[in-house]
Amino acid sequence: MSKKALLFGSGAAILIILFFVLSGSSSEGENSILITPEEGEFIVDITTSGALEAKNSVKISGPTGLRNYRIWNVTIQDIIDEGTYVEKGQYVARLDPSELTGKIKDSQIEVEQQQSKFTQTKLDTALTMREARDELINLEYDVREKQLVLDQSQFEPPATIQKAEIELEKAKRSLQQAKENYTIKKEQNIAKMQEVTANLRKETNELDGLEALAKEFTIIAPEDGMLIYKKSWDGKPVKEGSQIGAWDPIVATLPDLSKMLSKTYVNEVDIRKVKPGQKVEIGFDAFPDKNLEGEVIKVANVGEQRPNSDAKVFAVEIEVFGSDDLLKPGMTTGNRIITKTVSEGLFVPLECLHSQNDSITFVYKKSGLNVVKQEVKVGEANSDYVLLLGGIKKDDKLYLSDVSGLEDKDVVLLPEMDGLRNKKAEQEVRSNPKPPRRGRPNS
Repeated sequence: MSKKALLFGSGAAILIILFFVLSGSSSEGENSILITPEEGEFIVDITTSGALEAKNSVKISGPTGLRNYRIWNVTIQDIIDEGTYVEKGQYVARLDPSELTGKIKDSQIEVEQQQSKFTQTKLDTALTMREARDELINLEYDVREKQLVLDQSQFEPPATIQKAEIELEKAKRSLQQAKENYTIKKEQNIAKMQEVTANLRKETNELDGLEALAKEFTIIAPEDGMLIYKKSWDGKPVKEGSQIGAWDPIVATLPDLSKMLSKTYVNEVDIRKVKPGQKVEIGFDAFPDKNLEGEVIKVANVGEQRPNSDAKVFAVEIEVFGSDDLLKPGMTTGNRIITKTVSEGLFVPLECLHSQNDSITFVYKKSGLNVVKQEVKVGEANSDYVLLLGGIKKDDKLYLSDVSGLEDKDVVLLPEMDGLRNKKAEQEVRSNPKPPRRGRPNS
């Protein structure tokens, strides 16, 4: 064979090899990032953001007796800055007394009216009873006079004596009736005085209570500490112009900064994984280099809907271990809740997983110069990785994303997974049997 022919044959072979290599590469498209599965400890976690708050705190409340006087809401007229360190007895806030002042004026008028009514009733009853006593005295005199007339008529005709006896009897009867009437009037007047006295006492107590309540409209600190505003239903702190209600008159708190909580919210999809006692890694937006450990201590049983969100979430409280003077209530936390730890496993990034017909999970695996769609059996997952329980070995090379040109290529199925699918299909058929199709017999 000539040298020229040999060179020509070698060049042709090289071109053929390049053609196949380039063809294989083109099928992969631009997504040619390959990775190998990682091996080792696998942590299943849930990452959430939260806010620091004190585990224990002293509440600073406005007047607790508002509803006793039919005052349902009060506006905060003035309040000192949040974060101010206050001492016991120091001024904190002042509430708008407008509604209360109006009630005090109305109560003062009512007390004056009841005092006047009390005085008038007292005078009326005194006059009535004096008249009744005078009547009794006069009737007693009349009885004595009639008795004298009867005594002097002993030597008079029988008709005159009988008349004197009748007059005496009538006088005695009038006296007896007057005594009974006097007793009734006395009881009536006692009842009237009791009524006006009770009304006067009621209105006086109301006025005294309102005046005492007015003193509580100036709020002072019950203990030493750093002032933290109370958060309203929408998560916003109270401020000048905010209202507090009669049923919840808390204005602020004085937190115990030695023990802190991170309060966070977990989506309803993940809340089943969260339980008290789970360990938590806590970071702080304000101090990226600072990390503390914590533990889930409370998981809400009832979900809620947070402002500006359609998803239902559940409140979770995480106790922060250790303390730091730099940590303040309200700081944003990043919470990594460790829900499960697998001591040894094979795992890959979530981007490697793909699905077909919503029932087969597979990965794109490099096999020599080719790419195959390999079914995999998956286990637990976290926010970045997923455990692989079958279908892949630790030395396999996988693509991080779709490989173009393989949409119609069959997936290499796992025998055990295929068996499970067949078993499931048989169970569905047994639980939902269909009647046999009926048709015409073949002619």
